[in-house]
Amino acid sequence: MMVNNGIFTISLDFELIWGGFEKWDLNKLQKYFMVTRRIIPDYLKMFEQHETHVTWATVGMLFADGLKDIKKFAPSNLPGYENQALSAYNYIKENKPGKSEMEDPIHFAQSLVKLINNVPGQEMATHSFAHYYCNEPGQKPEQFRADLEAHKAIASDLGIELKSLVFPRNQFNEEYLEICREEGITSVRSNPVDWFWNINTHKEPKIKRLVRGLDAFFPIGKKASYKLESIANSEKPYLLPASRLLRAWSPKEEKLNRLKIDKIKKEMTTAAKNKEVYHLWWHPHNFGHHPKENMRDLKEILEHFLELKKTEGMISLNMNETSILIEKMNQVAVN
Repeated sequence: MMVNNGIFTISLDFELIWGGFEKWDLNKLQKYFMVTRRIIPDYLKMFEQHETHVTWATVGMLFADGLKDIKKFAPSNLPGYENQALSAYNYIKENKPGKSEMEDPIHFAQSLVKLINNVPGQEMATHSFAHYYCNEPGQKPEQFRADLEAHKAIASDLGIELKSLVFPRNQFNEEYLEICREEGITSVRSNPVDWFWNINTHKEPKIKRLVRGLDAFFPIGKKASYKLESIANSEKPYLLPASRLLRAWSPKEEKLNRLKIDKIKKEMTTAAKNKEVYHLWWHPHNFGHHPKENMRDLKEILEHFLELKKTEGMISLNMNETSILIEKMNQVAVN
């Protein structure tokens, strides 16, 4: 079975404070995260208007309505990091999050999870329960499984089934794919093939981060889009490589911003014409600073998608929908 359409995929790493509790000063980021919360409905409205399906890979602790839910669903087998500052549970002991989302909207976002889940085309996925770092020294496979089971449980309590996963901090761990399969995960976002996206632990060389930043503007990395047939015949979970990180607008990079947007649009056009997959990703909180400029850029990208849909037949699929299409391709090949 050949794919007759280019595919536009978006996955978002929805984290709020859980995405960097070990390094961020919450007191300095209150407004940043409150702006992030405020623009979630704007995201959803824009995605609906532009017929864009999106996977929201969400930290499981955001599914909670207060500390009581975390205590209810947290696993007994906690991450055994050598550096316990990386553990969300150690952070909780030291910072004592609030009793409810209303009291503490930076640590909890159950209302937003429900809002996103109710919008057609939007997929709730897992970014692990406790922003679990899969390549850090000290943690073990059974602890990763326990974390994933905890997220499945709290999601099920809200009537949500998790089918897709994004590894926190892009610490892709191939050994954990079998655990994902056994726990019902059918698609996983993998990293681009470029050397500077090979992320092991928090102690990665600074040169990798520098080159990743430059690649947003200049032609450094390899081709961004890929044939869906290249994934077919593989085992679940299907690995859906990221194509491009949508780097946030910044006044420091204002003169380079046009290069960034034009590069993304050019890559999308290539994918559409060649019937390939283009997988864009970022964190919702990346728009917490300068939301007006960032939403403007996103609108331009989504309007380009609609133009490609009209002229080239490009379609938008979230990660789970893409995995379902791959499954159909494999069934046709067998028959």
